[in-house]
Amino acid sequence: MSEQHNVVLLTFPDAAAWQPAFDEAKHLPGLRMAAAMERGADGLLEIEDTFTRGAGLATVGSSVLGGLIGLLGGPVGVLLGFAAGAAIGNAAEEHQASEGGAGLILLSPRVPDGGALLALEVREAAPGPADELAARHGASVERIDGHAFAEQVRAAEKRAEQDAEQDGGGTG
Repeated sequence: MSEQHNVVLLTFPDAAAWQPAFDEAKHLPGLRMAAAMERGADGLLEIEDTFTRGAGLATVGSSVLGGLIGLLGGPVGVLLGFAAGAAIGNAAEEHQASEGGAGLILLSPRVPDGGALLALEVREAAPGPADELAARHGASVERIDGHAFAEQVRAAEKRAEQDAEQDGGGTG
């Protein structure tokens, strides 16, 4: 069976139930990112925790590669290559984090009052592990195709940029 790229949403009617499920979710096969959002009875939404598998690898890998390329320029080249590589890797990770934040904004209306939502980006060979996790913790499960969700996020970002240009007079 081929893997399916999904955003798996676990909805908890009781806000206190998300933490043990979040800790277990970090070990799901194919998990890439996880985020926990909680909404108080007063309607206030908070992002309680996030997890990204392999966070920092792009920065470290780019730094090392830049340092190796910098060997051609001697000790100063190594230093400059390492710094340039770190900057490039960090920019890639920042872009990924900003996309994740936009996705959470898009999902925020799904968080029930007094409840919580775990959003999991996962490549699933089968739905069983995430479904079993949800069942153990009393959560309902919803799946969104990862590629379709990414398109929704991009469309929302584009609308926000257009609204900002209209509101701000398009200065730039």
